[in-house]
Amino acid sequence: MKNILTIAAKELRSYFVSPVAYVVLTGFLLLGGWFFFNLLARFNFLLSLYTSMKNPEAVTRLNLNDFVIAPLLHNLSVVLVILVPVITMRSFAEEKRSGTYELLMTSPLSITAIVFGKFLGAFVFALIMVLLTGVYPLILLLYGNPEIGIIASGYLGLLLLATAFISVGLLTSSFTENQIIAAVSCLVTLLLLYIISWPADTSGEVMGAVLRYLSLTEHFGEMVKGVIDTKDVTYFLSVIVLSLFLAHRSVESIRWR
Repeated sequence: MKNILTIAAKELRSYFVSPVAYVVLTGFLLLGGWFFFNLLARFNFLLSLYTSMKNPEAVTRLNLNDFVIAPLLHNLSVVLVILVPVITMRSFAEEKRSGTYELLMTSPLSITAIVFGKFLGAFVFALIMVLLTGVYPLILLLYGNPEIGIIASGYLGLLLLATAFISVGLLTSSFTENQIIAAVSCLVTLLLLYIISWPADTSGEVMGAVLRYLSLTEHFGEMVKGVIDTKDVTYFLSVIVLSLFLAHRSVESIRWR
């Protein structure tokens, strides 16, 4: 465990000694703020419109969770699809390019400690990103009355989504020494998992159900609605465990050569 924490701390420190961490955090918060204030402005516009029209039924249907928090979380998930490959692309690829990969492999550290250490470092960075966006629901809680349970469920979904993205990013980074190839292959994989359910309605009952189950957005969408189902949590954990297992095998394969 000590080795895992040491590697995680080194990995996390490596993000902040380069411009990557600051560019990613700034971009994520800037886009999050843009989405939040535009969604809030639209909500206030609709509220004013329906109030001026003296339509109490329409006013009661307006709520902050559906009109601000849910679209905000969905927009942030799209931004994560783009930014997580930037975070994870250097995890193993940079070690290979700089020649420190062989030193790492011949060190007394186990492959499990190396993979989990790098995963933990990237996870902590993603956790910081998600937590910093918590300022938006805090503003709503101060001046409005959103439902806290739905917000918590949505943020749990966003964190699980980011963690699944990171595990996929580590896997693609373990395949190559080129950071660009690692980032692009991760981005393509995440996009595929993001849109895989699009043809579900026209693919027949069985295939449609399979495509919906494989889709990240289907499971994430349920948690944004406030539904925490073991099926959705199990799906995210399966993606994380499978990706880390394959990354472990990929890193370990160098010892077979």
